[in-house]
Amino acid sequence: MNSHASAIAFLQTCSLPSLIQQQLEKMILDGELPPGSQLTEIPLAARLGVSRGPVREAFRGLEEKGLVRMEKNRGVFVRTITPSEADAIYEVRLALEALIVKKLAAIPDKVQAARLDELLDEADKFAHEADFAACHERNIAFHDRLVCLTGNAALIDSYRRLVGELSLFRHQAHAQIADASSLRASVADHRAILAALSSGQRATAARLLHRHVEASRKRLQRLLKTQSPPSP
Repeated sequence: MNSHASAIAFLQTCSLPSLIQQQLEKMILDGELPPGSQLTEIPLAARLGVSRGPVREAFRGLEEKGLVRMEKNRGVFVRTITPSEADAIYEVRLALEALIVKKLAAIPDKVQAARLDELLDEADKFAHEADFAACHERNIAFHDRLVCLTGNAALIDSYRRLVGELSLFRHQAHAQIADASSLRASVADHRAILAALSSGQRATAARLLHRHVEASRKRLQRLLKTQSPPSP
């Protein structure tokens, strides 16, 4: 299939509002559209080269995903996550992570075939270079690939929403992390979790993953006192 046919096939499977929503979501999660900022149809439509209709529809989809809020007579704003909301999100994430481990520990061959070690090699490289954005992206991708391996669409959607909301929280904190040791520790955690899942060690994987998420949650709890953001 040539590139033009591939592009047509892609457009046939994705509506324009869906494509616009994906683009806006990326801009939000990358911090290009920061928490609290107002999203207006006309400038965004012009920027993306589309009419206002698809942008309006995309806003509704983003609201359903918890990334924007629509205020009557005021407009659409990138959602701001409070520290207490973020703490509650971590609580739910812990429960979902336990379910993910339960399902993946039963299919170690599938986990092994996913070649997640290559992704962790990239994360480790960026961690040692203190490239927080690139390492965080790989860490998020690691967790996302794990949940995708479950094949449970409802679980995948729920998990991705939580991760998106936590990404908003990190962006709105606006603090620079000077110490890259937490990045290296995170990659090490991921390697241990992957090894346990690949060998079907459910109890070990569950313990490691719970400890890993709790460490991130504790960084959040420190944020409640210091207003510094948790690292990925």
